[in-house]
Amino acid sequence: MTELPARRLLLVHAHPDDESINNGVTMARYAAEGALVTLVTCTLGERGEVIPPELRHVGGAALGAHRRQELAAAMRELGVEDARLLGGAGRYQDSGMMGLADNDDPDCLWQADLDEAAGHLVAVIREVRPQVLVTYDDNGGYGHPDHIKAHRIAMRAVDLAADPAVRPDLGAPWDVPRVCWNRVPRSVAEAAFARLREDLPGLPFAKSATVDDVPGVVADERITVRIEGDRRTAAAKAAAMRAHATQIEVAEPCFALSNELAQPLFTTEYYEVVRGPGAEADLTDLFAGIEGVA
Repeated sequence: MTELPARRLLLVHAHPDDESINNGVTMARYAAEGALVTLVTCTLGERGEVIPPELRHVGGAALGAHRRQELAAAMRELGVEDARLLGGAGRYQDSGMMGLADNDDPDCLWQADLDEAAGHLVAVIREVRPQVLVTYDDNGGYGHPDHIKAHRIAMRAVDLAADPAVRPDLGAPWDVPRVCWNRVPRSVAEAAFARLREDLPGLPFAKSATVDDVPGVVADERITVRIEGDRRTAAAKAAAMRAHATQIEVAEPCFALSNELAQPLFTTEYYEVVRGPGAEADLTDLFAGIEGVA
């Protein structure tokens, strides 16, 4: 077995672009520092709404293939070399927004058997042996069925991967020392939107989103890890987001999705430790305080 880097970070996301919006600074930082950064994306976002008019005719499998290329380009911007699709390309389809008929598609992620889907992630966990796993909260950040299911898959896989009685064919058990959820402190979000509204006349977007449109906003006291961007990592994040051109329009210091509502582009990223050491801490390193990690 090839020797693994001393620090190993695993991120579990629902669609291409989620990783860059939520964790672009974090991924760029740790990749540059020599950590193994592994991204698992659960679907190719085949039902995403396309922004550029010249690409709006692309949908379904063709859109998934296009977004896979966008994901590869974003990973190059972040310096991440280990990006995978849960169960392989096309194994799970985009479920669409909550409440749509798309949720009933037997091939969509929302309908996937939880333990089967988690088993694919167990194999990754036991292979790369991450000390930190990052995913969404139990509402998926904002209620999208694929985000909720990605959360459930990640949390279930953490439990299964640590159990030696579960799928020994997938490798030796591994107990992930720390699990974090993507977060944004409410005070930071409110201040950022106040600045955005002042800047709006000079931006290419007519209207602003609201704090409620930002996934994972919580009370400040729930934040336990803060990863501050610098000029390099902030630029890498913006470039990675631009790579997802079907889904995101970037106009720093903000961006918009297909609803054309401006949101702040956060260059500091925040997390809540929900398992492992550090749940009461104020950390600036996702690996700080984990036994055996330099």
